[in-house]
Amino acid sequence: MLKKDWYLKPLAVAVTTVALGIAVAHAEHPDDEAVLGYQGAPSAVDPDSARIVHTPGAPDLTEEEFERAKEIYFQRCAGCHGVLRKGATGKPLTTDITQQRGLEYLKVFINYGSPAGMPNWGTSGDFTEEEVELMAKYIMHEPPQPPEFGMPEMMDTWEVFVAPEDRPSEQMNDLDLDNLFSVTLRDAGQIALIDGESKEIVKVLDTGYAVHISRISASGRYLFVIGRDAKIDMIDLWMEDPEIVSTVKIGMEARSVETSKYEGYEDQIAIAGAYWPPQYVLMDGETLEPRKIMSTRGMTVDTQEFHPEPRVAAIVSSHQHPEFIVNIKETGKVQLVNYENLDAVSLVEIDTSRFLHDGGWDASGRYFLTAANESNQIVVIDALERELESIIDVGGIPHPGRGANFVDPDFGPVWATSHLGDASISLIGTDPEGHPDSAWEVVRTLEGQGGGSLFIKTHPESENLWVDTTFNPNEALSQSVAVFDLNDLEAGYEVLPIAEWADVGEGPKRVVQPEYNAAGDEVWFSVWNTMDEVSAIVVVDDNTRELKHVIKDERLVTPTGKFNVLNTQQDIY
Repeated sequence: MLKKDWYLKPLAVAVTTVALGIAVAHAEHPDDEAVLGYQGAPSAVDPDSARIVHTPGAPDLTEEEFERAKEIYFQRCAGCHGVLRKGATGKPLTTDITQQRGLEYLKVFINYGSPAGMPNWGTSGDFTEEEVELMAKYIMHEPPQPPEFGMPEMMDTWEVFVAPEDRPSEQMNDLDLDNLFSVTLRDAGQIALIDGESKEIVKVLDTGYAVHISRISASGRYLFVIGRDAKIDMIDLWMEDPEIVSTVKIGMEARSVETSKYEGYEDQIAIAGAYWPPQYVLMDGETLEPRKIMSTRGMTVDTQEFHPEPRVAAIVSSHQHPEFIVNIKETGKVQLVNYENLDAVSLVEIDTSRFLHDGGWDASGRYFLTAANESNQIVVIDALERELESIIDVGGIPHPGRGANFVDPDFGPVWATSHLGDASISLIGTDPEGHPDSAWEVVRTLEGQGGGSLFIKTHPESENLWVDTTFNPNEALSQSVAVFDLNDLEAGYEVLPIAEWADVGEGPKRVVQPEYNAAGDEVWFSVWNTMDEVSAIVVVDDNTRELKHVIKDERLVTPTGKFNVLNTQQDIY
């Protein structure tokens, strides 16, 4: 069973739609619980940074009560509703709504939950009766706003430990960099560099909290990691002993980092996007010196209303122009950011669909396919023509990671996504020239194990398609993976007991993120346990689907994302 508070559930209060007096004590469907588990991660914004606000018309709160409520909100609610409560993947909790509904109404919802997705905070025992009332009062006050984080604050955090001119001019170690893995040790605030051949940990490096992704420079030399606390660390893999050579903090909470890959601009520019403040930052690609801050505040694509907190989700580096493609989550806009002249940055802004999240390239590298997760859609951007190609309806809350490219035996080249909200796997045709009748449509829908999937993966050298179900509430599903035969997709899937193979003992043991080695003949899975339990990485032979190796090490604390250098560098997925 899950240990209490191993992951935090969101406060998804649908205060405008559900009738008073409803008493639903759980999500309606197991896949709803999978979504809640994913969305409920705490905000990395320090609650102490937000000032106390007392609002006319709201119940009185002492300073101590306000501070306690603020801490609960940032830990359990901001991930869905936003720091400013204007609504993100959750409903808005603005005072015009909450004060109109009133204290008793809000207490009922917080206590009992609703079919719209709100957990039963009171009846579940997560909140005491006093905490239920405290939070009902708190959301009737204006939200306390954390401070902005501009160039002076960034420059105060920027450090260069080894200047570019003092770094080696060639690789000084004997590591096979193509087959090196950067592994997030989430709760330890570290990454581990693991050799793909020996399966040994080469180095553990202290980084920001809960590294979200690792990205590799175009040259394959520099590894960039960004923590949820918005701290970026730049690691030089050519050094005799790979080390962090530069660092900077670009906000208070963040998710994305990338570097320039267009021919002639390799390794020159880096970019990172923040959740708070809502902005992205262009930096020197060799030193991380911040050069240009771009705000994302603006109008939503649907109602054309101002949103003060549109967070930056996925960022990819275009292969077609010297540009970054930036997803702006809450407003539903994709920006193509040209980095040829940072003194006169030019943008192409494309209206798409709200709640943009993660995504990746099709096999040609021309089309960027990205999930608009709460809209249940995939957006396709033509990076060559710099325009919207299509918006495609898919299953419930798509979460592809970077997706999976392969050739469907009937429909030609496709890109696939799995879903958090249901068991479906959507295959989208990506070849408008060779297979025009299949392009930008869901050509095939597979049925997987269940909802709660975070990643789907294959490789050009593989005949398998791997799908995790990390956040499914059923332990049998969250601790195993499904694998499909690409040559016989309709035959269904085989289930592999990854957590059982890991043999790590007690704990939730969630299995997350299939990742291939450089050759495409091994696939690695994280068995993500709590800090006080044993975690592991399980390596499976992709050809036989049999256990090949289990990596266990006391330094392997809460491993989650794994990023093979070659596959990440060359966008192979």
